[in-house]
Amino acid sequence: MVLKGTTFCHSFIYYILTKRQINIDYYVLLRNTYIVWCCPLFILKPAFYVILKMKRKKLNPMRYGLYLALSLLVYACASDQSQNQTTDTTDIESDIVGSAIADTVEHHVDSGENLLETAVSTRTYIPVKVNDLIGINAFEWDFLQNPNDLNEIEKIYEPHIPLIKSFKSVRHFLDWENMELVEGSYTFNPAARGSWNYDLVYEWAKSQGIDMLVCVKNAPEWLYQTYPQNQRDNENAPAPYGANREDPKSYIAMGRFAFQFAARYGSNKNVDSSLVSVNNKPRWNNDPVNRVKIGLNLVKYVECNNEPDKWWKGPQAEQNGRAYAANLSAFYDGHQGRLGKNVGIKNADPNIKVVMGGLARADIQFVKDMVEWCRENRGLKADGSVDLCFDILNFHMYSNDNMTWYTEETKNTQRGRAPETTPMAKIADTWTEYAASIGNMPVWMTESGYDLGPKSIQRAIPIGDKPAIMTQADWLLRTSLLLARHGVQRVFFFQLFDTDGPGVNSNSPFSKSGLVDYNQRRPAAFYLYQFGRLMGNYRYQETLNHDPMVDRYELDGKSIYVLYVPDERGRTAGYELDLKGAEKAVIRYLNPKGNQMTEKPVSTQAGKINVQVTETPIFVEAAS
Repeated sequence: MVLKGTTFCHSFIYYILTKRQINIDYYVLLRNTYIVWCCPLFILKPAFYVILKMKRKKLNPMRYGLYLALSLLVYACASDQSQNQTTDTTDIESDIVGSAIADTVEHHVDSGENLLETAVSTRTYIPVKVNDLIGINAFEWDFLQNPNDLNEIEKIYEPHIPLIKSFKSVRHFLDWENMELVEGSYTFNPAARGSWNYDLVYEWAKSQGIDMLVCVKNAPEWLYQTYPQNQRDNENAPAPYGANREDPKSYIAMGRFAFQFAARYGSNKNVDSSLVSVNNKPRWNNDPVNRVKIGLNLVKYVECNNEPDKWWKGPQAEQNGRAYAANLSAFYDGHQGRLGKNVGIKNADPNIKVVMGGLARADIQFVKDMVEWCRENRGLKADGSVDLCFDILNFHMYSNDNMTWYTEETKNTQRGRAPETTPMAKIADTWTEYAASIGNMPVWMTESGYDLGPKSIQRAIPIGDKPAIMTQADWLLRTSLLLARHGVQRVFFFQLFDTDGPGVNSNSPFSKSGLVDYNQRRPAAFYLYQFGRLMGNYRYQETLNHDPMVDRYELDGKSIYVLYVPDERGRTAGYELDLKGAEKAVIRYLNPKGNQMTEKPVSTQAGKINVQVTETPIFVEAAS
């Protein structure tokens, strides 16, 4: 009985210590109890076992040897863990935070700090380009509509041009119903709902060098009307009521729309014109009519729905990984062409990349379930890999403390948090690691951000004399830097303008999340614009230090170093940066009110400079 009790106590405490799902003070107490009492008892347990067995004359030598070896191994691991941690509660709490931000792509580690010291990763990523870290979420009216005259939508609204050009890519929220108000009747310019000229939006974006990711979202009314009245919602899963959610045929309507969209805006000019159609009837006198266009080569990326795991909308809206894979299979290639020649993106343009819908809960198990459905229902390719129905993985993550689905380490402060103090990096690693196992598929994050509303759980906070709007700028830029370190290939922030208009205060979590006002950039947009202007084609190479954070980016043999303190307490730190023998350097500081950073030329001492680093990134480059 005593031996069984020892085993139970050991197992329970060891589980708690490894999971770390407790208050820090209890963590310290339990850890010390474990090292001092449980482990010795666990090692003595085999001795008791021998004595008892000898008395009964039933000793199994092999079983005893294995048990003793296991006991010694457990004790050695626990002792090693103890030696590498201090007993000071502040240091241990910092270590827990450090484990949550585990920055595992560095080539060098600061051995002087337990706070952020992590193991060196053996993974390699395609180096992430700065321009790909500067994306934004937006709507068609952000391009076309005059906010002072809502009926004026015929051209690109000029005052918004410099605001949109702060960013290098746009995730466009497209309501499917706008282009297919009536089932099978497709309209693009003008759209039947809203009268938007989508041709113009995509043409202008391409002319400005802005990549468009079009997120086709929300079910049309004619589809969600198939549901009982109390379940009708445009965010329902895009399948008729009662349909088999794991059967691609249930999503054939969305697949047909995907074909028409790709035939028009993709790059393939050889689409069979007999498969392409538009509603060319005028709605009223002098109304412009839609005309068939093929291969306009304006859109390279299309996303199948937004947050398909939307559990908060009820079972009629939420899809699990298997159901969503069936949806994607119809959207991607008409379930390998079995649903018809006019179904699916790839049947119109094989060059368009299909992006999976960004998950609200960034749980990689959802993707694993998608892959398993594909294995069962789409089979294997000639090379033995699973025939997947998506080209890019995609998740959403807002850096706050609402991450208990992943970990209970975060404190419940009901606000946004600096990205390095949440599990964002660890979660990104789960995605990039899994992506590597399915053919090095790219990973994107198409929503992240911070709100400026004082009651929002996404809100940025004032830090010292720095107002929340400046903190928002710091944290958004640092989000991009963090994700680059972890191999995420593209980042899109939510969103261009506030959801609330001027003078409106709805107090929703995302009502004040805009990066620009209606007539000027906010500091966040200035920072990202300056980041892209200075380093747009530079790519992340390595992390040299963690506190302060020191990242090196490179282009054509030239390096720029990005330095900042990864905290949210107004901390500063000094750092000696080695510029490899350069005699001079330039330190650049972000400017919250202008298009260019401010510059400070400095001389080095034997090729090194000492810099004072804050929680706002600075940029250092050797000067000729």
